[in-house]
Amino acid sequence: MAGKVSNWDAAKLLQRIKDFTRSIIEDLARGRSPTISINRFRNYCMNPEANCFCSSDEPKGQEILTITRETHTYRIDILLRVLLIIRQLLQENRHGSKRDIYYMHPSVFTAQSVVDRAINDICILFQCSRHNLNVVSVGNGMVMGWLRFKEAERKFDCINNPNTAFPIPVLVEEVKDIVSIAEYILVVEKETVFQRLANDTFCKTNRCIVITGRGYPDVSTRRFLRLLMEKLHLPVYCLVDCDPYGFEILATYRFGSKSV
Repeated sequence: MAGKVSNWDAAKLLQRIKDFTRSIIEDLARGRSPTISINRFRNYCMNPEANCFCSSDEPKGQEILTITRETHTYRIDILLRVLLIIRQLLQENRHGSKRDIYYMHPSVFTAQSVVDRAINDICILFQCSRHNLNVVSVGNGMVMGWLRFKEAERKFDCINNPNTAFPIPVLVEEVKDIVSIAEYILVVEKETVFQRLANDTFCKTNRCIVITGRGYPDVSTRRFLRLLMEKLHLPVYCLVDCDPYGFEILATYRFGSKSV
């Protein structure tokens, strides 16, 4: 594969996808078994804005996929099917979730985990992030408080209803016109705590923004929090359980996740 995409360019990635699929077709046409080499890393990209899927760690070995092995044949088939869908997303400048991709061919993919693995492999092969592939997470997070912003053409006016929960936008890169008079951001682990704060009109007497990922935070929630930190320059506090799971969630907000 060519080097890492330092500046995001959909046209370049589309060309690399075309070259990759052409090389497989040429091998098959010449009677050769195509091989696909996939690096494996101890950690994965912890920065959702980064251009590569892997971390800066050196690869911890390689997997060589070949059609001479039956299990590899199925995996290559899935990889190419998912790659076709991703190519369509890039060509049409659309976004889709991993769940959307799974439901395009549920009888072929058989399980969501099969699609997830193929997307991970594609990110490693092309040294890019899921965000670069126009594949987004289905957002689980919520936000309330002294905040106003836009996502595409949709307006979120939390300031007029500071104790009303709004969904975290999935397309964080399209969030703009952020306005806030908050003094800090409070991240809470549990949805029940978030709802309790809303019921107690916590934001009415406290000029803050409250965010929850409903437990383990998804990528959209973490990216949205990072965006607010960069734009508003507010202190961030995190309320989690005092146990290993709570500290894991705290570390995920602060440093990112090994899996996404």
